Amino acid sequence: MNLSQLRPAKGSNKKKKRIGRGEGSGTGVTAGRGNKGYGSRAGSKKRAWFEGGQMPLQRRLPKYGFNRPEKVVYQVINVGDLARLEKQETITKEDLLKSGLIRKKNVPVKLLGEGEIDRKVNIQVDAVSKSAKEKIEKGGGVVTLT
Repeated sequence: MNLSQLRPAKGSNKKKKRIGRGEGSGTGVTAGRGNKGYGSRAGSKKRAWFEGGQMPLQRRLPKYGFNRPEKVVYQVINVGDLARLEKQETITKEDLLKSGLIRKKNVPVKLLGEGEIDRKVNIQVDAVSKSAKEKIEKGGGVVTLT
């Protein structure tokens, strides 16, 4: 056997249906598109969301929700997370970004009071909780709001 003798398996190849080639082919006249209407015309295509003229899903469902434009979403870090930083006294947003405690530079940062810190830290954040401020000041540090 050689490459010139290779053939597809028997019955694996079907003949292509020749549409619109006379009545004898079985798909003459309307070419398998049915009679009249939008679908029988050239250039017609049904959109994926089309429901046959029924009231579409996005119009059947009620409107819901609202996004407040003035709402501020903070990146949150805890006092306990600051212990992961190297022994530096002043911590800025850039330091938090480098250490991986926050992900974005342009989103405000809020310091929360979960965890403990055993050293003096001066930190610059956009917002701070009361308990976090107490813990930092108890350790001799200062919280600066930017």
